[in-house]
Amino acid sequence: MMNKKIDDTFIEAFSGIYCRIIITADDVETLCKAASDATATPSVVIGRTEGGVERYLNPEQTPDGRVGAILQLWGEINAKKDFAQSVEKFEKELSYRIRQDILVKPFTAVYDALPDAEGKMDMMERIGHCGDGYEWVEKRHNRDVIVVPLMVPDFVIERYIGYARGVMGGNIWFMCTTKEALKQAGAQAIDAIHHIDGVVTTFDICSAGSKPETNFPQIGPTTNHYFCPSLKTKLGDKSKVPDGVGYIAEVVYDGVSVEALKAATKAGIEAILDIEGVVRISAGNYEGKLGQYKIPLREVFQ
Repeated sequence: MMNKKIDDTFIEAFSGIYCRIIITADDVETLCKAASDATATPSVVIGRTEGGVERYLNPEQTPDGRVGAILQLWGEINAKKDFAQSVEKFEKELSYRIRQDILVKPFTAVYDALPDAEGKMDMMERIGHCGDGYEWVEKRHNRDVIVVPLMVPDFVIERYIGYARGVMGGNIWFMCTTKEALKQAGAQAIDAIHHIDGVVTTFDICSAGSKPETNFPQIGPTTNHYFCPSLKTKLGDKSKVPDGVGYIAEVVYDGVSVEALKAATKAGIEAILDIEGVVRISAGNYEGKLGQYKIPLREVFQ
């Protein structure tokens, strides 16, 4: 029998473009800082990139025998433009993340980790040329890499980084009676989703669900006021906040396939279903107007 806590609604997911890279460093502290910085700002919604850490690696699992991490970095596919234009935009935005968040950390390196890539991006133009023309290409670890000379020598990046199409927009909403329940639910959902292969969380515990319409289009998606507990009295019958609920948050995730998103959804729900203070589980969608993939919560959880 279906648990009554779970809303009869759906996740509305959509196609995105992603790369999968390995970053390595001399030490764990530098590695974690680079991984965190490169994935810290979820901004596909404003036309940039977002990402997450898929998992951390020990030295036996990396190309250069150092500590490492696998990251997924994601960008949007503009349905109104040629796919090649989306790839070009993604490459540009990706280069900012690598240059500003990874290259600047001492003794870091970046390698491709997408064996079944749809295509490849040449890292020379937007990253290699940080060497101001003094960069060079050589073979390391059976890979063609660009060596970028820096004051702390040197940054290394595999010359060609693969990209592919995946699925973005997976999300779980949890409605809670207490702050403590919300924090616990968020932590447990994120931990469960991190165990699903090919999926990354991009917001951690997100406090800002959005809606299809907005009074301020120059900003982009704005607050889903129907689900803001602080507006329940002001909105009256228009409010969709259940009685007794004082906190609503979501966990957002992207994955390499619809199947991966479904598995992540099931894992996340299972992890929070029995937490005291979690009274309802739902999902955000745009009434079918945004994405081509619809993932019913109750169907996934059967």
